[in-house]
Amino acid sequence: MQYPSGTDVDHLVIGPAGVFALNTKHHKSKKVWYGDYGVTVNGRKTRHIPASQSEARKVSATLTRVCGFKVEARPVIVIVGAAQVDVRQAAPPVLLVPCEELPSRLSGMSPTLAPEEVATIYAAARSGSTWSE
Repeated sequence: MQYPSGTDVDHLVIGPAGVFALNTKHHKSKKVWYGDYGVTVNGRKTRHIPASQSEARKVSATLTRVCGFKVEARPVIVIVGAAQVDVRQAAPPVLLVPCEELPSRLSGMSPTLAPEEVATIYAAARSGSTWSE
């Protein structure tokens, strides 16, 4: 979805484990490294972490306002097509995963939302008017 400001969120995943704002990054045949000082692609620094965090904050604020209860969207950077993904961060501020690992990583997380919360958040996220303000 896209906000009027131009900020866009590539994908949202909503389920029992929570709300995840996915920021997909296509880095075909490149080496991606994630460590204490950020994410690099072929040795060059990126702004992937702050961009993902900003998108997740906007999603959280929007869904909290529309749903009437606190909704915390977690930022996730999804790497597509990289030759190598090396994660060296013990407690990363943003989850970074290769796209092929995303389903197992998210489905393996503990539930944090009740079924009725998932339904309310899902309905709000599907409504075009949610993202137009």
